[in-house]
Amino acid sequence: MNKNTKKIGWIGCGNMGRAMLGGILAAGAAAKEDLCASARSEATRAMLAETYGIATASNTDVAAASDVLFLTVKPQFYEEVIKEVRGSVKGGAVVITVAPGFSLERLSKLFRREDIHLVRTMPNTPALVGEGMTGVCPDGTLPEEEMADVLRLLESFGRAELVTEPMMDAVTAVSGSSPAYIFMAIEAMADGAVALGMPRDKAIRFAAQSVLGSARMVLETGQHPGQLKDMVCSPGGTTIEAVRVLEECGLRSALIEAEEACAEKCREMRS
Repeated sequence: MNKNTKKIGWIGCGNMGRAMLGGILAAGAAAKEDLCASARSEATRAMLAETYGIATASNTDVAAASDVLFLTVKPQFYEEVIKEVRGSVKGGAVVITVAPGFSLERLSKLFRREDIHLVRTMPNTPALVGEGMTGVCPDGTLPEEEMADVLRLLESFGRAELVTEPMMDAVTAVSGSSPAYIFMAIEAMADGAVALGMPRDKAIRFAAQSVLGSARMVLETGQHPGQLKDMVCSPGGTTIEAVRVLEECGLRSALIEAEEACAEKCREMRS
């Protein structure tokens, strides 16, 4: 995607929108002059201009100016905003949505446009530090080369993978929402270290770096997480004792049940 010719816009710029915007800018995937965004409050618009140096405008003006349009308002506002901007979206534009529960079919019916391309995504907030994970589900209308451009843009703030639409609930559960689970785990690990006498700031750094390093080992070695876990567990050692307690307390079951609850909420949002 040529950053000198493509104009990229955001309608709604809350936490997720800013994470994607900030990640794209940090990676140099687009120039700030080619970005624009809308936001409901004057304070947010001022913050966007001051923090990122980008232009702000109304929803309809952003839609009309953008070759690639990110729709990052809250899901409860999707129908209202789509009805507001659908007549303003530039012909041939790529509209990238970020909303659980909004299928490609539902989006197509709302936009009522055959001259735009819909790409359904589910990113996550680590995009802000270039470590996002984005599930990508296009409507199949984009030529292969242009779809590759979209993927490169999404990969500018982390990893992006094509998935089929039936997988999108699982994507939301395992990556879209999961940073919250991991932040809770880091906080709990740090609490444990504090209880053992470590200062809070140091405890958070030790816990966070351990999570980061463990994740990189999974991605870079290609080994199953169970194998990597076994490598740390010496017979009769300290780690296997900690693992025994985690199993006894139902860590695996809690995570699986949390993901199922997340996916169920996605299904409810479609009804």
